[in-house]
Amino acid sequence: MALKKPVQATDDAELDVTAFLNLMIVLVPVLLLSMSFANVTVLELRLPELTGGQAVSTTAQSKLEVEVKSEGINVYFPEGQLLRQVDALQQGDEHSYDLATLSLVLKAVKQEHPDKKDVVVKLAKNIDYQNIVEIMDAVSSYQDLVVASVVEFELFPDISLGDAQ
Repeated sequence: MALKKPVQATDDAELDVTAFLNLMIVLVPVLLLSMSFANVTVLELRLPELTGGQAVSTTAQSKLEVEVKSEGINVYFPEGQLLRQVDALQQGDEHSYDLATLSLVLKAVKQEHPDKKDVVVKLAKNIDYQNIVEIMDAVSSYQDLVVASVVEFELFPDISLGDAQ
C-alpha cells in the first residue's frame, strides 16, 4: 500500500492594493474639483425671422424691445413707444444696471400680456459680456419667494439680440 503525502496548507497570497489606493487618492480629488466646472448654463436664442409674412406683421404691433446703452436701459412696448427708462448705476469707472427695476417693468408687461414670450434685446457696442448675461437673465425670468422657498418664474424666454442705434 502506498502512503499518501499529507496535503500541506499553503499560505494565502496577500493582495497588494497600495497602487490602487494611490490612484484613488489622486483621482477622487481631481474628479470632485472638476464637478464645479461642469455646470454650464445654456440659454437658447432664436433669431428673428427675415421673411415679411403675416407672422411678422401681427407681432410687430406688440413687439417688446429692451434697448441697452451705457446710459441705461429703455423698454419699448408696443414697438416704438417708450414704456420706461431705467438709468444706469455708476460704480467708479464701471457701469451697472438697475436690474430690479427692469424686472418690475417686465413683470408688469407680463401681467398685461401673459401669452407673450418673445423679446428683442438691442445692445450698444460698448456693453461688456457680464452685463449682457445679467440682462438676459433678468429678461428671461425672475425669482420670487413662495411659501418660504425661492421659485423662478418665466418672463420672456424667447430672446432675440440686435444692435442698438
